[in-house]
Amino acid sequence: MGSPILFGIAEVGYFVAMMVYIGYFIFKNKTVGICATTVAVAAFLSQTVALVLRWVESYSLGIGRAPLTNLYESLIFFVWCLMLGYLIIEFKYKNRTFGAFITPLAGLALGFIDLTGISKEIEPLVPALQSNWLLAHVTMSFIAYAAFGLAFATGMLYLVLSTERRTESSYIFWTVAGSVFLLVLAAMGADYLKFAMMGTSPEQIRSYLFKATFRSASGPTALLSWIGAFAVIFCAWRYGYVLRRMLKSFDISLEFLEELNYKVVAVGFPIFTLGGLIFGAIWADQAWGVYWSWDPKETWSLITWLVYAFYLHARYLRGWRGNKIAVLSSIGFITVIFTYLGVNILLSGLHSYGEI
Repeated sequence: MGSPILFGIAEVGYFVAMMVYIGYFIFKNKTVGICATTVAVAAFLSQTVALVLRWVESYSLGIGRAPLTNLYESLIFFVWCLMLGYLIIEFKYKNRTFGAFITPLAGLALGFIDLTGISKEIEPLVPALQSNWLLAHVTMSFIAYAAFGLAFATGMLYLVLSTERRTESSYIFWTVAGSVFLLVLAAMGADYLKFAMMGTSPEQIRSYLFKATFRSASGPTALLSWIGAFAVIFCAWRYGYVLRRMLKSFDISLEFLEELNYKVVAVGFPIFTLGGLIFGAIWADQAWGVYWSWDPKETWSLITWLVYAFYLHARYLRGWRGNKIAVLSSIGFITVIFTYLGVNILLSGLHSYGEI
């Protein structure tokens, strides 16, 4: 059994785990929760074996490299780190509620692979990647990204539980952010149904992102998509209290969420500083003869670092707590997403080898 089959099993497993975790979240049944954890662990083990096999396969092809060097492999590794961090939290704190918030992130990342036609081929390294710094830089960057993803989930969960009035800025933030997350996933699904099912090649699908809905050539379709999006956001704002009521039944402590949010950022920030920025700068000097060139990826990595540096500064020196710090951790992960995916899709630069 090769790595593609095991990756496929893992992908299906994560989507199934997502649905079962949501079922546990809705029905609060212990047996359902155990099933959700079992499926998540099985999918994680399948993905772990697949990563090892892909590494072995690269050697059998005479390439011999770690499976971390293109967008497909980095997304797979990000999901692996994210799920590893989540499972550690679940087993340490005996709380499965986070599964309903973490597995959708994993599902969206894996869905992005299929919906955008990212190349899954094992290819030789380009010269810029042929360095001993590759493993340390990329591995540490994605461990940090996963930690920031966990902080995003705990921050959003904190906001859901802590806000009561629809007029509160924090309530508006989490309802809008959550709605946009779901809308993006739905729009990507529409792209896939319209273009992939019509036999469009992966390269063409990539250029058609959101053109089945918000960027459609048909004016009425685009208009209806935007009207529908605003309707979804309005409904989330209007009825968001229902989600809060369901979460309240789990008796999750706000103090626990805030402390967990801080702990994962405190773990991710120094790893990102060392692996993402410092090791990246050393690698850049070896590859391009300059430590810093204000390449789009470098610039947005610095922006991400500044957001989380401000998070720690605000918490320690300014005494920020509660909703402010939860919103800040959520904003930080938005910059992570743009640094990781937005730059690759929308911009170009020295890191163009990571494009779709």
